[in-house]
Amino acid sequence: MPGDKSISHRYAILAALAEGRSGIANYSTAADCRSTLGCLERLGVETKIGREREVQITGAGLGGLKAPKRSLDAENSGSTMRMLAGVLAGQAFTSTLTGDASLRRRPMRRVIEPLRKMGAEIHSRDGDVAPLEIRGGNLRAIDYSQPVPSAQVKSAILLAGLYANGVTTVREAVRTRDHTELALREFGARVETAKGAVGVHPRPKLVAQQLVVPGDLSAAVFLIGAALVLPESALVIHNVGLNPTRAKVLDFLISMGAEIHVAAVESRNGELVGDISVRHAALAGGEISGAQVAEMIDELPMLAALGPFTEKGVTIHDAKELRVKESDRIATLAEGLRRMGARVEEFPDGMRVEGRGAGKLRGAKVDPQGDHRIAMALAAAGLGAECDTEIQDAGCVAVSFPEFFETLDKLRGTAG
Repeated sequence: MPGDKSISHRYAILAALAEGRSGIANYSTAADCRSTLGCLERLGVETKIGREREVQITGAGLGGLKAPKRSLDAENSGSTMRMLAGVLAGQAFTSTLTGDASLRRRPMRRVIEPLRKMGAEIHSRDGDVAPLEIRGGNLRAIDYSQPVPSAQVKSAILLAGLYANGVTTVREAVRTRDHTELALREFGARVETAKGAVGVHPRPKLVAQQLVVPGDLSAAVFLIGAALVLPESALVIHNVGLNPTRAKVLDFLISMGAEIHVAAVESRNGELVGDISVRHAALAGGEISGAQVAEMIDELPMLAALGPFTEKGVTIHDAKELRVKESDRIATLAEGLRRMGARVEEFPDGMRVEGRGAGKLRGAKVDPQGDHRIAMALAAAGLGAECDTEIQDAGCVAVSFPEFFETLDKLRGTAG
């Protein structure tokens, strides 16, 4: 699998703030992660992409970033925009973060407000959306409780906390992915964790590291979904990230009846990595709500797309966040599945996709609205449909998994 997108972002940003040259092997091939590198280069950081997905980054140190001569373009990457906002809040210069049309519609108030509390001056369109003009400087440490669970916002605050005047703490009622905390420790920052809270001490000396990014579990889920849809399938995926804050999706699939096994688990750079094997199996279906939503937010499109292949269907609640992703993922996925003959009910905060009793899917022309995860979910569903499915703008998968369709084709080629 290509490198984990979430971890690649964080390693690159911290390598830029460290002293010395870091090497990051298996760096994500996603367009989003290239956007992060591009923004770092405009801030005066030297990056070099080598062979075998390795990236070398010569760190500028905590105080070594330079004022960009033009806007920093995060393109389609919300992770890039939100996390870099935290770094830029601590810089003694003014910078502007922007992105493509999709990203400029996504909510940013959730990251703007805590950074303002820390002392950063931030201007945005309508007080909520990009472009973000950030004038940084000396920051105050805060103790912040997140109103909406978000690993990106948590990360932005912790990164800003590196420049604060004391320990910065983030509290969350629902535990979100902890890649930033692990990476901060790996680079030498002092991080304290307690139940529901994480704090970072200011002004650490970050030291360059040699790192290997685990395979992306959120991308692997679409291949796992394809194997679950196609009878007689068997698949082994090597060196996948199994961080406990990300692996709940495997537990949920197993609870539905999926035949999934994990082996060869080890720790690398503070992250758990292992092999996943999956075989086609009859799925019962299930319901996702509450804390599960934050734990599986990126995998929800694939889980919903499995609904027509289950006995009881799949129901999702408490996932209003899906409405403000790269697309309105609830509406876009519902429309795509309906075109294929699925019976789907939309809710303001989720959806219900009826099980196999509603009838077999049939191929159709579907539009993922430029959303990479919707395109991959509909592709997996299309493998189990009668007749062909045509996915418009299929190249949008490059945002997170450029090799997706090529990988599917290779897997087909290995079939007996």
